[in-house]
Amino acid sequence: MIDEDIVERAAFDVMAKAAIDIPDDYLTGIKGMIDLEKGDLSAFVLQSMVQNWEAATEDRRPMCADTGLPRYYVKVGNEAVMAGGFVALERALRRATARATHEVPLRPNRVHPLWRTDHGNNLGLNAPEVEWSFEPDADWIDVTTVHKGGLFGSDYRMLFPGDGIDGIKRFFLDTLIAFGKRGLACQPAIVGVGLGGSKDISMVLGKQAACLRTVGDRNPDARVAELELELKELGNSIGMGAMGFIGSSMVVDCHIECGYTHTGGMPMSVHTFCLSSRRATARIHADGSIAYRTDPMWFTPYMRREGVEWNAPQAANKAAAPARVSSGSA
Repeated sequence: MIDEDIVERAAFDVMAKAAIDIPDDYLTGIKGMIDLEKGDLSAFVLQSMVQNWEAATEDRRPMCADTGLPRYYVKVGNEAVMAGGFVALERALRRATARATHEVPLRPNRVHPLWRTDHGNNLGLNAPEVEWSFEPDADWIDVTTVHKGGLFGSDYRMLFPGDGIDGIKRFFLDTLIAFGKRGLACQPAIVGVGLGGSKDISMVLGKQAACLRTVGDRNPDARVAELELELKELGNSIGMGAMGFIGSSMVVDCHIECGYTHTGGMPMSVHTFCLSSRRATARIHADGSIAYRTDPMWFTPYMRREGVEWNAPQAANKAAAPARVSSGSA
């Protein structure tokens, strides 16, 4: 049985890790772009950001003054048992958020939309957001936190089947150009694209694609994976580099997630993460031990299933348990 205080400890730790330590996959992607960037100012920004990340890790301070809107993605194993149930789990997440706001510290960004009420702890109505998914044949709970800015960097358009792949490319380019010209994104970024579903699910899939997949990860559908690479190349060919300066470093990677949609439409959303790609995950095992990582492993084969019944593949899936560490580890 997993205790509430263990969940709170894990959630606090990933809040701190996400705010301070850049994930290795993203750091490697940025360093690779420095060598290719021909724009002087863009290359300077990329080098400065790497130096900033190194200083943040050394000083144990948040890598960006705007620590975004902290949110959680929770994947629950079907055999996991939570002491106090899921109300206790949510309570632990809220306590960890309030504590992290004061101790990491995170900037208290949450206010009431009308009255601008600020509790000073990133808690409030529907805050922080918690999204849930489930996994068969597992007794652990994964807690992932993502710190994403909540103002800009997302857009949506209802395309139609006749727009086809060309329409997808057109909206993708329109969005990135608008973001770059108007300063609505901190690029280079991991860009997530949600295709299909209903309007709200399209937005959810796009954000998850941006925030919950690592640089270099490809969609298991070969044709979708090919489109991911093509959109990445297109995004880096529009003449914009880091933070909107002239260059070729707009997109660190592009990820696409799809959902079955209404036969008459093709909803599409585009989301940019940010230059400080902030995410961290803790896997809480049934014995109370915790394993930390930066790959959320969110899109498992089970999540991408299409039929009613689930038949586990013979090969070990991507959700295989990482090495354990003691529950007292930071």
